[in-house]
Amino acid sequence: MPQITLPDGSSRSFAHPVSVGQLAADIGQGLARAALAGRVDGRLVDTSHVITADAQVAIITARDEEALELLRHDAAHIMAQAVQELYPGTQVTIGPAIDNGFYYDFARAEPFTPEDLTAIEQRMHEIVARDLPLVREVWEREEAKALFAGLGETYKVQIIEDIIPAGEEVSIYRQGEWFDVCRGPHLPSTGKLGNGFKLMKVAGAYWRGDSRNEMLQRIYGTAWRDRKELKAYLDRLAEAEKRDHRKLGKALDLFHTQDEAPGMVFWHDKGWTIYLLLEDYIRNRLRRHGYLEVHTPQIIDRSLWERSGHWEKFRDDMFVTEAEERVFAIKPMNCPAHIQIYNHGLKSYRDLPLRLAEFGSCHRNEPSGTLHGLMRVRNFVQDDAHIFCTEDQILAEVSAFIDLLYGIYRDFGFDEVLVKFSTRPAKRVGSDATWDKAEQALEDALRQKGLAYDLQPGEGAFYGPKIEFSLRDCLERVWQLGTIQLDFSMPERLGAHYIAEDNSRQVPVMLHRAVLGSLERFIGILIEHYAGALPLWLAPVQAVVLNITDRQAPWAREVASALTDKGFRADVDLRNEKIGFKIREHTLQRVPYLLVIGDREVETRTLAVRTRQGQDLGTLGLDEILDRLGAEVAQKVN
Repeated sequence: MPQITLPDGSSRSFAHPVSVGQLAADIGQGLARAALAGRVDGRLVDTSHVITADAQVAIITARDEEALELLRHDAAHIMAQAVQELYPGTQVTIGPAIDNGFYYDFARAEPFTPEDLTAIEQRMHEIVARDLPLVREVWEREEAKALFAGLGETYKVQIIEDIIPAGEEVSIYRQGEWFDVCRGPHLPSTGKLGNGFKLMKVAGAYWRGDSRNEMLQRIYGTAWRDRKELKAYLDRLAEAEKRDHRKLGKALDLFHTQDEAPGMVFWHDKGWTIYLLLEDYIRNRLRRHGYLEVHTPQIIDRSLWERSGHWEKFRDDMFVTEAEERVFAIKPMNCPAHIQIYNHGLKSYRDLPLRLAEFGSCHRNEPSGTLHGLMRVRNFVQDDAHIFCTEDQILAEVSAFIDLLYGIYRDFGFDEVLVKFSTRPAKRVGSDATWDKAEQALEDALRQKGLAYDLQPGEGAFYGPKIEFSLRDCLERVWQLGTIQLDFSMPERLGAHYIAEDNSRQVPVMLHRAVLGSLERFIGILIEHYAGALPLWLAPVQAVVLNITDRQAPWAREVASALTDKGFRADVDLRNEKIGFKIREHTLQRVPYLLVIGDREVETRTLAVRTRQGQDLGTLGLDEILDRLGAEVAQKVN
């Protein structure tokens, strides 16, 4: 007789096994109609799942977080059914739910067209309207292989052979006459998907993600709880398209990329100004927190990368060169080089913690298909640092880093930080005892700071666990940026040690940490978050002085010179153009302040001040505008 405990602490007893759907009906018919799935002792299951023993159970409805993944998973299945109904002979392969949507990979001789996507989406709506029950079946492995082989579904046969061990059964989900191999769970019926979905695009994808395999066609879609959520998402996409940092980079003359240097950035004057402002800001913050700035070589002998463990793990991602019969790697990260600086000279416990920072230029051989403006590049600069400390200092150092990181994010206008804690991966260096100690130290730091976090088992670096920090921008997109990783292994591998208080030789703990991740990517994020209208303290041009006629040119030059002398980045536009044209042009260039000078302003030695948002601030004296700009820069108003 199962005893069911519900999330509110109440319980229900049954004299016989009960399904999740029956439990929902027992609670209320409204809940039964809304039920999409169940969570039984923490595991997500179908509403048809039968509970035979005492359990903690929650009924999942559209309001729950898990609902979106269920909806998207079902949308993939419904899309696959629609494709095979419309285009017989098409093979289906793999179709998971992903962030914001779903996809399915298809093997079909003819390419899908935009008209095909419209037809497929329409057929999906028809399948939803049929409200077909989704029923789980269990088949014998060889029976399933034979059936799919008979249907010409060779990819499904490969999937069964790859993931289902011999002698085990295969989980199949059926919706009407259509069925697919799937672990589940799924919605009770196709009708539960609703109409909050849309097909987005077709792309190429290699089978199993391996370029040596055949190319498939991947159809992407998005799915939400209802049409309202779908519209909000599509509106965000449209806004993101307007804010694309590559388009704004060109329009604002910030940077460009080209085929002769794939994945590498050509910075223009205005973009490089932003870059240097960002670098100087981070440099000043680090100095105040006791970091020493260093600089290490770009090319280092293969032997060091072998000793550190990177050659085995990251060789395929490294650019390699040879000279004088020696093999060198262009550095993909800075950590082994920082240990070489640490090792230069004997260290005592009194020297710790030692914080070494570098704006390290790194190169990684990213696949060409993944390159994306500033967001994914082959050459990037990390705001990298490594802290060498004793075990007793870990908690204080991690805590101080978290404070530093949150303060920096606030200065850039990001108040929402998402935290994830990643533990030991299957392939790693170091003993389990060492990993236990490292994971406990980071977890203690998170608890001490009172930070909520998501656990990511198995996602740590090969040398240690890590905490990841992500930002949510104005379009609700999440960007993973900062990280701190605790490493007991690499310092020992590379011979780092210090003399402890008892005169024994001890290996220091090494904390790998970054706040922004890469300067290139962070600038791309800033451009999109602010739609190019960067805060005054980061704007490459902070003010531009505009004259109406040549009579005002001397006062305009004097104002621009005064602004420059006070350290502001100011331009003067004396072109023989109408003032409306000049105002519009500099507004489109996202210049924060437009200082307009006519005859009256010359007589009164004032300025007519406009903002890039079109706000008229009236007439101000030169000292007033200098004070206003100075206060705004000092306060880092975003």
